[in-house]
Amino acid sequence: MRYEKGRKDASRSRIMEVAADHFRGDGIAATGLASIMSDAGLTNGAFYPHFQSKAALVRECVAAALEGQSGQIAEALASGGLTMAIDAYLSGAHRDNPEKGCASAALLPEIAREPSETRQVYTERFMTLVNQVSAALPPQTKNPEGTALGVFATLIGALQLARAVDGTELSDRILAAGADAARALIQP
Repeated sequence: MRYEKGRKDASRSRIMEVAADHFRGDGIAATGLASIMSDAGLTNGAFYPHFQSKAALVRECVAAALEGQSGQIAEALASGGLTMAIDAYLSGAHRDNPEKGCASAALLPEIAREPSETRQVYTERFMTLVNQVSAALPPQTKNPEGTALGVFATLIGALQLARAVDGTELSDRILAAGADAARALIQP
């Protein structure tokens, strides 16, 4: 049986979209291929023409998520600069929707346990983000890459803490403190 042109690409995109949401929302280890394929509206057997393994799917989802984040950073920098990017990242909406948010904040402990190929892809894409932020820092910044690394560490850590604590009031304070710390890092 022949399918219309583009169907395979559409199926692959749907699998990646559903998988990315599940991985960020539930975690990599807690997400099974059967639930991904079911939610994508496909059979389990339809997985393997698209991906060799779950690890390959994870790797591609991580790469796509960080590429998407690079686009979001570019938009934020173009429209409001680093301060706007910080405020958007450490917002209640981002905290409350991990399945649509930053893959780093949702998945870092699990990415650290993934095969070296996945960690290498993560590292390459992450450094692209670091370079974007370091290029947007004031010209008099002494160590732009180090500052950008500090900003990411602050943002990701603050978001993870804000998601982990019990209670919105404390969580909101963590987001605000993280944003203040990140803004302080980018001051010349």
